[in-house]
Amino acid sequence: MPFQPEPAYTHGQAQRTAVLLCNLGTPDAATAPALRRYLGQFLSDPRVVEIPRAVWLPILHGIILRTRPAKSAAKYASVWTPEGSPLAVWTAKQATLLSSGLGEAGCNVLVRPAMRYGNPSIASQLDALKAEGATRILILPLYPQYSGTTTASVFDAVYAWAGRQRHVPELRFVNRYHDEPLYIEALARRVEAHWKEHGQPDQLVMSFHGVPERTLHLGDPYHCESHKTARLLAERLGLPKDRWRLTFQSRFGKAKWLEPYTEPTLITLAQGGTGRVDLVCPGFTSDCLETLEEINQEAREAFLHAGGKEFHYIPCLNDSPAWITALSHIARQHLTGWPVQPESESALAKARAHALAGGAPG
Repeated sequence: MPFQPEPAYTHGQAQRTAVLLCNLGTPDAATAPALRRYLGQFLSDPRVVEIPRAVWLPILHGIILRTRPAKSAAKYASVWTPEGSPLAVWTAKQATLLSSGLGEAGCNVLVRPAMRYGNPSIASQLDALKAEGATRILILPLYPQYSGTTTASVFDAVYAWAGRQRHVPELRFVNRYHDEPLYIEALARRVEAHWKEHGQPDQLVMSFHGVPERTLHLGDPYHCESHKTARLLAERLGLPKDRWRLTFQSRFGKAKWLEPYTEPTLITLAQGGTGRVDLVCPGFTSDCLETLEEINQEAREAFLHAGGKEFHYIPCLNDSPAWITALSHIARQHLTGWPVQPESESALAKARAHALAGGAPG
């Protein structure tokens, strides 16, 4: 594979440290053509659909991409904002706020958002960072719980980009932070703020994105890490075991996925006499289609239709101050040992310190 040509080299260019904040992705518009492009990229990832390519690709291109884009576009249209896709909007805001938070902590680093599928792509943002002088890049996925279907897929995209570079930057990767105390605290404050305004429910449901059950048996830690996050959040909120439960949403295909499933659980609760349910999605750090449409529309309707009286969706962490604090802490932990100022600034600071100490010019 030929290497990409390097950008024009400038002698004395300051070397920078950077953070690439990675999320799953989103279509460019709530239209069938945009969804066809997005789903084509997403569902052709072997990390996402672990079916032999010779079997899966004809199904994907011959059936799914002919029928699903229009239906998915209608769903996206129901949550689209004037600024665009909610996931893209929140991810961009998080990158901006993370940059400010790191700056306040003395870390003068570049921060850019990127999407595994869709735009801005991981490759394009890595190109941009490299052009700005980034020689050290921290890859920080917005997935608290590690999964081969999400976290590892981000790493695949980074490795693929690196494989096309002649001069590869130093790279570090954040695998997980499902039990990071400040992340749990941010979740708890989000829930408590809702309860302060609306009171507490009969049941708190914590819904995580689903994955096929076979991934658990093949060694994926996602199931266990989701359970630990839920347990730690319940403990922090002081909830007894009979006041909360964990579920998994977003099934696709006919295979068995991680259970219990979210919507059937809500229906069972309603039919059993549970009047009010509050639902939070701890595995999603930004509101998106899966939270705003699947949960706050479809799951809400299912619960109320089955006899439930009151359904409250608690928004994701989004741009909450406690979450930005947690995100900044996670980034700083993994930036340890790397220079967090441009070389020229660091050299100038050393020279000033040396001069103030009465040293001779070097």
